[in-house]
Amino acid sequence: MELDDSPSEGEDEQLLDVSGLGVATWQRGDHRRWGGTNRKESTGAFQDILSVDSTSQYDDFHTIDWVRDVQKYRNQRKEILKKRHDSLRNKIYFYLYSGAGWIVISLVGLATGLCAGIIDIGASWLSDVKLGICANAFWLNQEECCWFQNNTAFGEEGCSEWYTWSEIFRDKSINAGSYIINYICFVLLSVSMASLAVLFVRAFAPYASGSGIPEIKTILSGFIIRGYFGVWTLITKSVTMVLAVAAGLSLGKEGPLVHVACCCGNLFAYLFPKYHLNEAKKREILSAASAAGVSVAFGAPIGGVLFSLEEVSYYFPLKTLWRSFFCALVAASILRWINPFGTDHLVMFYVEYDTPWSFYELIPFAVLGVLGGLYGAMFIKLNLWWCRYRKNSNLKRYPVLEVVILALITAIISYPNPYTRQNSSRLIANLFKECGPEDDTDLCDYQRNFTRVDQSIYPSAAARPGLKNALWQLSFALVVKAALTVFTFGIKVPAGLFIPTIAVGAIAGRIIGVSMEQMAFNHPAWFIFRSCSATGKCITAGLYAMVGAAACLGGVTRMTVSLVVIMFELTGGLVYIVPLMVAVVISKWVGDAFTKGGIYDSHIELNDYPFLDSKRDFIHNTLASDVMRPRRGMPELAVVTQDNMTMEDIEILLAETTFNAFPVIVSKESKRLVGLVYRKELAQALRKSRNKYDAVSQSKVYFTNDVPLYPAPDAPTSINLLYVVDQSPFQVTNQTPASTVVEIFRKLGLRTCLVTQNGTLQGIITKKDVLGHIGALDSIHPDSMLYQ
Repeated sequence: MELDDSPSEGEDEQLLDVSGLGVATWQRGDHRRWGGTNRKESTGAFQDILSVDSTSQYDDFHTIDWVRDVQKYRNQRKEILKKRHDSLRNKIYFYLYSGAGWIVISLVGLATGLCAGIIDIGASWLSDVKLGICANAFWLNQEECCWFQNNTAFGEEGCSEWYTWSEIFRDKSINAGSYIINYICFVLLSVSMASLAVLFVRAFAPYASGSGIPEIKTILSGFIIRGYFGVWTLITKSVTMVLAVAAGLSLGKEGPLVHVACCCGNLFAYLFPKYHLNEAKKREILSAASAAGVSVAFGAPIGGVLFSLEEVSYYFPLKTLWRSFFCALVAASILRWINPFGTDHLVMFYVEYDTPWSFYELIPFAVLGVLGGLYGAMFIKLNLWWCRYRKNSNLKRYPVLEVVILALITAIISYPNPYTRQNSSRLIANLFKECGPEDDTDLCDYQRNFTRVDQSIYPSAAARPGLKNALWQLSFALVVKAALTVFTFGIKVPAGLFIPTIAVGAIAGRIIGVSMEQMAFNHPAWFIFRSCSATGKCITAGLYAMVGAAACLGGVTRMTVSLVVIMFELTGGLVYIVPLMVAVVISKWVGDAFTKGGIYDSHIELNDYPFLDSKRDFIHNTLASDVMRPRRGMPELAVVTQDNMTMEDIEILLAETTFNAFPVIVSKESKRLVGLVYRKELAQALRKSRNKYDAVSQSKVYFTNDVPLYPAPDAPTSINLLYVVDQSPFQVTNQTPASTVVEIFRKLGLRTCLVTQNGTLQGIITKKDVLGHIGALDSIHPDSMLYQ
């Protein structure tokens, strides 16, 4: 059999336009199709085969070989270290080479912080433009406009510098006509911003759509997607992220900010050959960049490092941990200097709770964890159902129309409700915050008589009609945001998931928190509420919103440690780690009982990306001979012999096959293994031989040192290509357990593994074969995979 070297390495992958934007994405397809061959017709145009890009070791939609790239780096560093004393130039180059990593991550942190600051300011301003404009300083949002005139009233009344659209077009009277004008302007501006966003993505960078986290996880595992971290993707995603968030769609900018940070990392990696020419080393920079992305998205540098370690990165040595920490630190410092929120706080939702939590509150916190897990499982199932429908129906042909219709529906539904109308980040901040004497909103409508404005604890009080009305409106907002997020995540604009999920959880938590608060106020004699008599308050409704937000986000993403750290960094609520841990752990348990993985893992599986999930425990009793190809009944393996092939023979082999690697054997009779040669390196070597040695088609090609010293006088020039052969390829025997093979591919990041028996070549295993074997067994025994 002529053996394919795996779609993860770019041989016979199907490039399907599943995005609807003209972007070819890799489709793994059904495992039953993987055994087929994919041959080209030999045209004799050997120069086309040999005209390969010599600047990159891998092509688009290939997987990298971690072992070879790491060894390449070590050899290069050893050579530079040896020559550093030869001259001043070599010494300077050595220091630049050694410090390149710290230089790159410093630049990445700087660029990420600047991009995040600009995006935050732009999204905040455009979000308020839908409601009105600042008369004397149009570049200010509503809050800054009111602060600009030294007025702390942020409502439609009391801030004379802020004009709603009805006040601009008509007068300042409040009536049905002004409401309709504001409603129409809100809808038109929302749809316009969403339309611009999807048109920009379609025209300039289709890869700028979506969250980016599933693709980033796949790329960091060793997959090549050219252009996904390109300059146009960076620019387009930054601009359209502002438009998409401001349009009021049920999405966030946190996941896309990780993509933006990785684009910055890829851009600066090109400045240093150490990273530009080594894909494995480049992924260390991308891991640090993803930590910086979360750092600026939430103002949580430590949480960003843990997010990169737990959720995104595939290979995370201690050195990468240090650099990720430093990169997140630089990015957070730049964001703090820009101060996009105008609060002098790095965290997005800073809270100060004066009431400690009680032990009995772990019960409602656990209930929030259960609800978060159920919501996460339901959201994943519904979102995957909708994405499959979009992918397999005519809807994928109309991505612009889908976004426009979704924006129109979102705007029409959102405007009448004040909690769906406002920016999601501002809504979350209000839900996390405790009510004080200065708050006159419906959410803080209690029957309180404040005698001192400096008191630290405000006792519980009976709810007034405004608060009861707010709870009904919040219930409506909960349903609307949960439903809209299902259809929004996956559309062709930058769409993050963190903020809408946090908003859903915060709403649910606030409703439960207010209910608990009123229960404690109305039944102070109950045993569990007796501690409230001393201070008059024992329930903090904002804390329940924070715990609910963590529970929902944990149920959707299945994050644990990093999520808890992000949440307490996000709010500054360090003393509430235990409630957060309880809710997150329970939400993960409940979510795992219904779905096998988080939303990002599910989208990786939906898009058929070649990702070997380290969370899966392979427990089947199969052998390497069951995974390898060729198997019984298949054609023989396509190989290269060490001393009896001509250039024409090899060129025909390259022209008629698309395999990325060819085993080198002594002869087809003995099949004793010599090594492994990769297609690209072999093609480059043949091209150089034609140019340098005047080799012809009948020139003998040797992959051994035993080259005849005195060939026949009329014989064409012989060439020795042993230098392109990997003489120590990774090998396993045909009786090696498949579970061991899977772990080898996961932990070593192999691209190809050869199967031998007593030194005789039996077959080859690629990442594609491993994924196909897992997929085949998973479809036969769907409940036999354990997820830890």
